[in-house]
Amino acid sequence: MENYSLFFILLWLPWSFFILGDSQLLNSQTQALLQLKKHLEYPKQLDSWYDRRTMFCFLPPSSKVNISCEFHSVTELKIMGDKPSIEVTDFHGFPIPNQTLSLSFSMDSFVTTLTRLTSLKVLSLVSLGIWGPLPNKIHRLSSLECLDLSSNFLFGSIPPKVSTMVKIQTLVLDDNFFNDTVHVFDFTSNLTSLSLKNNKLKQGPLDFTSLTHLKVLDLSGNRLYSHLPTIPKGLIMVSLNRNSFDGEIPTQYTLLTHLQHLDISFNNLISIPPASLFSLPNISSLNLASNMLSGSLGYYNLTCGNNLEFVDISDNRLTGSLPSCLNSESGNKVVNFSGNCLSIDHHHQHPLSYCRDKVHKDQSTQNANGLGVSVSLIVGIVVIIVLLGIAFVIICRHYCHRRISEQHLLHKSVHENSATGFSSEILKNARSISETTKLGTQGLPPCRSFTLEELNEATNNFDNSAFLGEGSYGKLYKGRLEGGSQVAIRCLPTTKKYWIRNLKLRLDMLAKIRHPHLVAILGHCIEVKQDDGSVNRVFLVYEYIPNGNFRSYLSENCVGEVLNWSERLAVLIGVCKAVQFLHTGVIPGFFHNRLKTNNILLNEHRMAKLNDYGLSIISEETNNNYKVKGEDPKSWQMTRLEDDVYSFGLILLETMIGCSLAAKKEGILRDELACLSKQEGRGRLMNPVVSATASQESISIVISITNKCIFPELWSRPSFEDILWNLQYAAQVQDQIVNKD
Repeated sequence: MENYSLFFILLWLPWSFFILGDSQLLNSQTQALLQLKKHLEYPKQLDSWYDRRTMFCFLPPSSKVNISCEFHSVTELKIMGDKPSIEVTDFHGFPIPNQTLSLSFSMDSFVTTLTRLTSLKVLSLVSLGIWGPLPNKIHRLSSLECLDLSSNFLFGSIPPKVSTMVKIQTLVLDDNFFNDTVHVFDFTSNLTSLSLKNNKLKQGPLDFTSLTHLKVLDLSGNRLYSHLPTIPKGLIMVSLNRNSFDGEIPTQYTLLTHLQHLDISFNNLISIPPASLFSLPNISSLNLASNMLSGSLGYYNLTCGNNLEFVDISDNRLTGSLPSCLNSESGNKVVNFSGNCLSIDHHHQHPLSYCRDKVHKDQSTQNANGLGVSVSLIVGIVVIIVLLGIAFVIICRHYCHRRISEQHLLHKSVHENSATGFSSEILKNARSISETTKLGTQGLPPCRSFTLEELNEATNNFDNSAFLGEGSYGKLYKGRLEGGSQVAIRCLPTTKKYWIRNLKLRLDMLAKIRHPHLVAILGHCIEVKQDDGSVNRVFLVYEYIPNGNFRSYLSENCVGEVLNWSERLAVLIGVCKAVQFLHTGVIPGFFHNRLKTNNILLNEHRMAKLNDYGLSIISEETNNNYKVKGEDPKSWQMTRLEDDVYSFGLILLETMIGCSLAAKKEGILRDELACLSKQEGRGRLMNPVVSATASQESISIVISITNKCIFPELWSRPSFEDILWNLQYAAQVQDQIVNKD
């Protein structure tokens, strides 16, 4: 007997280890769950989520919290909050004590953390006091099949990209404050249940016919108007009550052969309801109460479906007799018909004159409303025409005097040297930069305009000995100003004929940017042709960064000392902060920054500084001008320059591989990235220094975000905030491994 017991134990042990191992979460998943707990301000429901050692997949499910796992990842997350259910009739986008999470809560950061749970299929976060607009990045939960965010304080519009979540089957956003038009109806997915009840949605005609799999639709308790929506034939339950729908009940509704429940009460529907609505083969509940339905039901030879159990036609304008199939003596149906003008005694019916007067009044109101709309439309068109005429006159006057003052403006700009060096027009066009971003640029001289004579003197008339190289934005020279400070001078060829005022505004805007991880622009010079006064050349004067570019530190074949993985991550994080600042830290934002490893410079402290940023606003953006040494016109730089995220993804890949990607085609790059996702591929492709100094989990995080950056569909690519979060997390994981060793 003992031998059998021992045999059973030996047989069971390997399987137990397999089951336990398969249910353990990746560290990145554990970290995301703990971060969610912090975002939700440590609700008591999550007290069992102690730290990284918590066995999340083995926590017992409860009515408040449930987690399910598969293959080391969370696939189901349900959290039911206990925020007080005090009715809030309106919400203005600010936190409410004891109702919402605090002012420090960020919906954008919260969803960013959620997207780390990449295998989620079911997500339910109900009554947690979550507040703010629902960000577009929610669509990155691409495996999601069920999403329930009901009973929170979400407002604004439902993100259009929700319609790209092709696997989602159930979407519930009830009891929030969504108050814009709805784009979610563009779904072409497997959605079977859509519930948006009790929000503030407002929109005109709606069409749901593309939702061919939809079975349940609930839009009750909103502010939707116009005619009733067009809906697919397979619907089983439809709730459109408590809105402002008007017009007649569409005959299309009489073709819904699968329909069991229809509630269109408390709207402004008119005319006689279609008789065949009552005889639908599967209809069991039909609520038409509190509309403006009129006419005689007895006019039809109305029959009721065999499954009809509940009918409510109360508080309308109906007249005549009650059809026999709706009579209280016709089976077990519950029929409410009070508040009409039916010819039935003792059932709370109004006199016939009451309904006729109401119908006449309703028609008069609708005609008056229609006339009002027409008059308003005509007046609006006239006002627009007048305003356009005034604007045309102003523009004409402005441009008539423009050329006269241009030479004077250029002369003035050369001699300007105030404390800021910025025109008043620029101060209106660019947002002030916070003091924290200036810390890395202390000690730099103020931006100013240079004369061509100053630049000639600084470079010895642009002698070959001062030549540093040539790139897609022209030649680069090293110079020394009169005060002894070293600078880098970029000569920009201009094929685009700019007006001098326009060009100076662009240059001033670009020169205003200051960030610790951006090479500072110290000034500019505009050379004008003598014959026609047009712009000949533009020079930008940069601070000089002495230690070369990032590419020269990535492989053993390069001149500089090769950077280890932690040092590479520090560079990537710095550049990511810089690009995020260019996108969101100034108004207007600077995009198309032509990101490449040789445009990332390292100072004496090996701090990364991005160079040649924002130049697209003053250069010709045509592929014919992209003739850069060592770059194939058919390579990735030539076709994807418009997307900073894609370009940064290639920088991430080059950082791991260690060699230039300029001559490689997109298909080869994707193959190499796919190989990096496998252990044997890493050994073959990855730079030896990276392999020797990077932890497997840290490098896996970077490979994952790189995959997203170079995804073919633009909408699937992450924001720089997401990239930064992943890189900082990869650095944190790497530091933990290094410190442990």
